[in-house]
Amino acid sequence: MKQVAILGAGIGRKHLAAYQQLADKFKVTMICDLDKDRASDIAAGDTSIAVETQADKALGDKDIDIIDICLPPHLHTEMIIKALQAGKHVICEKPLACSLADCDKIAEALSASQGKLFPVFQYRYGIGLAQLRALQASGLTGKAYIATIETHWQRDSDYYNVPWRGTWDGEQGGALLGHAIHAHDILCHILGPVAAIYALTDTSVNDIETEDCAALSIQMANGALVTSSVTLGAAGNSSRFRFCFEGLTATSGTAPYSPASAPWQFMPKGTVSQADIDDVLKHVTPPADGFTGFLASVADALSGKPHNSEAVTFEDGRRSIELVTASYLSQKIKQPISLPLQTETDEAARFYQSWRP
Repeated sequence: MKQVAILGAGIGRKHLAAYQQLADKFKVTMICDLDKDRASDIAAGDTSIAVETQADKALGDKDIDIIDICLPPHLHTEMIIKALQAGKHVICEKPLACSLADCDKIAEALSASQGKLFPVFQYRYGIGLAQLRALQASGLTGKAYIATIETHWQRDSDYYNVPWRGTWDGEQGGALLGHAIHAHDILCHILGPVAAIYALTDTSVNDIETEDCAALSIQMANGALVTSSVTLGAAGNSSRFRFCFEGLTATSGTAPYSPASAPWQFMPKGTVSQADIDDVLKHVTPPADGFTGFLASVADALSGKPHNSEAVTFEDGRRSIELVTASYLSQKIKQPISLPLQTETDEAARFYQSWRP
């Protein structure tokens, strides 16, 4: 049983609900938010949960095992490092950090700490991706050819009424950092590392500082080609993935915030038959999805269970920030960017420190 303090009562509300689904593994004993009424609201009268306005209360509590950071992005790096230095395990909402330089500061703190760090990428948990992972493990997918990703969401002025949203100071980035980052985690989770990226971005939907539309052309290290289309100007919200492999084509549903929660469609090709696919899928047990699946994976890692294929690591979090960095750099210089990011040029060195204009 791990005791948890949640810092931030916005998305922290959903984290709390997931912890409560895993009551044999976690107990939330503190919620911290500058708005004490909001923290009290999500505690919902549970007197076993202390409500505080200062994070130091959580960091200094020897009984708390895990600090769960649900704060605005510009506060993540400092709080992660403080929590690791306090000997805590850390769960941190996306984005893990706001530069590669900050990621490397976190890596230093992590190596000097007994704590573990878990970036939050809850979209990879659910039956759909469990099915695709099983088909990959069976060898039926074969070579990856091409993939398309759509992150087509609707965010209007009401969403940006929160003062830090849509600003470089508060949010540190736009649709690439705060929205499509989940889709790009799934891309790398399935197809491995990115070799090169060319990005175009625009601010065309809302009166904000950061981008709300993007089009990316991506080459994976395994040779597959990918297009990613991102907008916050859609009518409604949908996310969709399509992976074309040598042996089959995999297509997700369109659920915007839980693309793995429902079974995917798998169309056989070449020497692979539908019976081959069905034989693999019948052995896939539906796992917990979303935040509950993510936290169950964290519990397994903290209990010393063997590494599982869907687990999120610090390296996954850093990789997501490297992809964002390369995207913003590509947009700036109007050229493809190779990864891992090299910092020999002045522009690349600057973007390693900060992509902010």
